[in-house]
Amino acid sequence: MLNKNNTLPRARQRLGLLLLPLLSAGCATTPPNNTEDICSIFREKDGWYADAKDAEEKWGSPVATMMAFLHQESRFVHDARPPRTRILWIFPGPRPSDAFGYSQALGTTWRTYQRSSFNYGADRDDFADAIDFVGWYNNNSQAQCRIRPDDTYHLYLAYHEGHGGFNRRSFNRKPWLKNVAKKVSAQARTYQRQLNSCEKSLQRRKKFLGIF
Repeated sequence: MLNKNNTLPRARQRLGLLLLPLLSAGCATTPPNNTEDICSIFREKDGWYADAKDAEEKWGSPVATMMAFLHQESRFVHDARPPRTRILWIFPGPRPSDAFGYSQALGTTWRTYQRSSFNYGADRDDFADAIDFVGWYNNNSQAQCRIRPDDTYHLYLAYHEGHGGFNRRSFNRKPWLKNVAKKVSAQARTYQRQLNSCEKSLQRRKKFLGIF
């Protein structure tokens, strides 16, 4: 005969093991539902607007520009990586770089950011850290490459090529990159128009949440 007193705890244990992966999946970071609308993004993702404004105020890079960079680099996927290369067009090979996270920052560049900003605990898959990184990088681009903070096109070229590469005009040999930079610039303009229509409500929400 079965011992009813032992059967119930075992059943609960099995149920818990079955539910654990579902609970973990529910807690995983997911990208916004509508990545083309900055108002929708900030309304859906609590805290992202405050993080973006903090980065803007700290580094002088417009929210719309920084968000356009993240849109291009990862589509707001927190653990994005470059696709693997292919060996003989069939077998998966190594990734072309160790770029990772929202901003697709390289490991060496990220460590420089950590030291320079004293943000040693920053993670590439954390939105607040990622957008702060973009603001920091754009601030350096302004200083080292003499790019205006609202010049998204040239800021993105410097972001992709590095400051040395930008100053050597390495992007002139890459027409495809110029086209990408145009897309990022257009995305920033779209985001700015959208933000103009909803920022007051986002500011009220930020202030309300800040009280608590």
